[in-house]
Amino acid sequence: MSERAAAPPQIRTSGKISYLRKTLRSKLLKTPDEADTWTRDDAEKGALLTDRLKAVLDKIGQEKPEFRVNKQEFEVLREALLDDLLGFGAIQPLVEDRTCSEIMVNGPAQIFAEIKGKLVETGVVFDDDEHIMWTAQRIIRPMGRRLDRAQPMVDARLPDGSRVHLITEPSALLGTTITIRKFPEKRLNINDLITFGSISADAAEFLKACVQSRLNIVVSGGTGSGKTTLLNVLSGFIPDDERIVTIEDAAELQLSQRHVVRLETAPAMPGGDGVAGMLTIRDLVRGSLRMRPDRIVIGECRGGEALDMLQAMNTGHDGSLTTVHANNPRDTIGRLETLVLMSGMDLPISVVRRQIVSAVDLIIQISHIRDGSRKITQITEIQGMEGESVTLQDIFMYKTPGQTMTTPATAGGGKLESTGFRPKMIDRLEESGFRLSGRIFGAGQNRFGSTDRN
Repeated sequence: MSERAAAPPQIRTSGKISYLRKTLRSKLLKTPDEADTWTRDDAEKGALLTDRLKAVLDKIGQEKPEFRVNKQEFEVLREALLDDLLGFGAIQPLVEDRTCSEIMVNGPAQIFAEIKGKLVETGVVFDDDEHIMWTAQRIIRPMGRRLDRAQPMVDARLPDGSRVHLITEPSALLGTTITIRKFPEKRLNINDLITFGSISADAAEFLKACVQSRLNIVVSGGTGSGKTTLLNVLSGFIPDDERIVTIEDAAELQLSQRHVVRLETAPAMPGGDGVAGMLTIRDLVRGSLRMRPDRIVIGECRGGEALDMLQAMNTGHDGSLTTVHANNPRDTIGRLETLVLMSGMDLPISVVRRQIVSAVDLIIQISHIRDGSRKITQITEIQGMEGESVTLQDIFMYKTPGQTMTTPATAGGGKLESTGFRPKMIDRLEESGFRLSGRIFGAGQNRFGSTDRN
């Protein structure tokens, strides 16, 4: 039995600095939201707040000795307050760390981060739960959202597009939680994924042909596997002369095309009936159909909007893209079935299944494997129905050297290889002008077994 890893030393401010930080935060602002749009790297705003801090300390320090600080204490206090007022409090160093891709605050005294693909516990801590809530309110206020007893869970984003999920009491038993999925500084393209080893050049050429030939594609994977990043890369293959509508809970996609309409869900209006002002993914999907889109890109299907998406795919909106949470292509079919049933429509499962088969052409599975890297592990064609079963065929599969099993590898050191099967969709690709070499598909070599039936 392995020993439990020891927690790292905590990086805390002294009791005096913590007290002054908490007491002075609000006193340096004219209004609670004055600094909501200011940023940590704004030297002018930093100088303004520094001057205010000096004035407040000089005034209060004359009457209260505990507000008197020496030069070293002042510098520590100033940096701490600038992190709180212009940045994101205790986690500001993690936000600035380019090797950190995700930050998980589990309460004041426990913060984890994904750094270079590995999840580690950091020594960073907040002073208390009030300190976390200060940071949480700074994140959500500019978006017009609330985090309180009436609304204890909220999704938001940072100014750079990073995705944020927050939960507070009474649901968060250890204190307010903040989970930040950081937005990449550089918009990745397919060449980056090839360089990282996430995809092979042959598979990339195949996916480019699929997107430009207007196939409907679902990207599936677990949490943090890279679904949105891959969706963004695939969207880059869409021709510039097409009208694209993107629909997301929190806007993350960075499309470079000129004609893009970006839609984002909206919460109910604060203080209302809980419904007024709300727009869900499903509302936006339905609305997008009246916007003459050439392509619809849905950041993630997680509810009844799956039915609307499938109906759109089946009624002329070819070339649509979306993501779902699933562990493999077979589970993706089951997940889509479940999501369609969540729409409230009383449909037989056989009808739902045929809708999926008629609408979706390709499933791309992406996984976070053991060495911390993210790999496309399967590219799977939905070939049709046999009786009541969905027929799936892997076109590419992630394999390590010497592998004989017919499921994707989970260890590092492998690559995405063709399975030797020629996809049925090849005729559609050729109709769109793509003549892919037989070498891409292994020239008829059956390397990984037979067709899968769901």
